[in-house]
Amino acid sequence: MPTVTVGTGETLLFGRSPHYAVPEDDPDAAVSVSALVLPRCAPHVSRLLGELTVGDEIARLRWHGAGETQVASLFDAPGGARRVTITEGISLLLDEGENQLVVMRGRKGPDGTFDDLSIVVEVQGDSSEPPPRPRPEGEGDEDDAMATAPAPRLMPQSREWYVALALAEPWLAGTDDYPRPPSNREIYERVLHWHGYAWNLQRSQRVDDAIRSISALAFGPKDDPFRAGAGRAQNVRFAVGRRTAEVRLVTPEDLEAVDRAATRRNVPPAHA
Repeated sequence: MPTVTVGTGETLLFGRSPHYAVPEDDPDAAVSVSALVLPRCAPHVSRLLGELTVGDEIARLRWHGAGETQVASLFDAPGGARRVTITEGISLLLDEGENQLVVMRGRKGPDGTFDDLSIVVEVQGDSSEPPPRPRPEGEGDEDDAMATAPAPRLMPQSREWYVALALAEPWLAGTDDYPRPPSNREIYERVLHWHGYAWNLQRSQRVDDAIRSISALAFGPKDDPFRAGAGRAQNVRFAVGRRTAEVRLVTPEDLEAVDRAATRRNVPPAHA
């Protein structure tokens, strides 16, 4: 990741191909607004991810990315860190010190898989050194200027899609104080309730296989907890369920849809 310093009164646009957003009809734009291409962005990362503006006393980040992103600051936060999820259109003031942005599954690996893309913004006081300008051209792929591709998803209504819904249900339903991840039997029963047919999920090995597939897609090979081989099995399952919801492999809308379908299927017919 290239390092760029942004001074007071300047704005930095960054993303997969952000140069299109630099205003051309503003005579001051060449001085105050610059663009930085982030290398090795996945094709589903937005062309313009963020807009960092530095004022006399503040550093403001406006997020333009359509994907799932978290920001963590290490100062002035309870417990020493603050982590929030940001979405398209959100603006926030960055704390002094180190602020880390994590674009989930935003970095393309050499084998076509996706890892998290980390961007660190360090906010400091005034410096007497003039800030270096970012290079006008980036190090992205030749297709950086192309339209943003859809993010990798599970096939709707597939076995893995239903298992992901059951696994991530506590987070999707807003009950993430759930004391433990669902068991294989509970996942099987939820899928059977929603779909009326549960493939071969009554076999625990099939549930485990589905969760491994979900984990590989949600984390990518670098951070996949099953590849790391560390931690208790329940802790790994808890992490996979939370991550599945965070990167929106399944959504609250998906959960509502299968609940409605199950209700309609289980309502007895009316009699005259």
